[in-house]
Amino acid sequence: MNCIFCKIVKKEIPAKIIFETEKSLAFMDAFPLAKGHSLVVTKTHYEKVQDISKEDNADLFETVRRTISKVDKITDATLLAVHNGKQSGQEVPHVHVHLIPRSSEDSAGPVHSMFPNPPQLSDKDIQTIYEKLKES
Repeated sequence: MNCIFCKIVKKEIPAKIIFETEKSLAFMDAFPLAKGHSLVVTKTHYEKVQDISKEDNADLFETVRRTISKVDKITDATLLAVHNGKQSGQEVPHVHVHLIPRSSEDSAGPVHSMFPNPPQLSDKDIQTIYEKLKES
């Protein structure tokens, strides 16, 4: 497997490690979008969140919770982002959570600003989508 995050987990590639457990690893992003931008990854390779075991998921998000306390000290506001699959913007196909310090000067805006053309949904469309989500 040629996964950069797996190589970081195995210590084959150096990283600025912030926090580590038996099942997850938090480290500074090598290409930060803001000062303090960090990532939290599962040590086991999973491509999507729904693939993660319950135990690894609990550990991952406990590591997120513990690491965000550290990252939040930079600007007192941190964006959590998870891209779940290539079409969502996931560049490395290994589950990872971005912790990005935010400030009013960063010009990134709220998540809704990422979608300049949101869908115009009728009540029927919304009901159909709701029914699909409920049955899944």
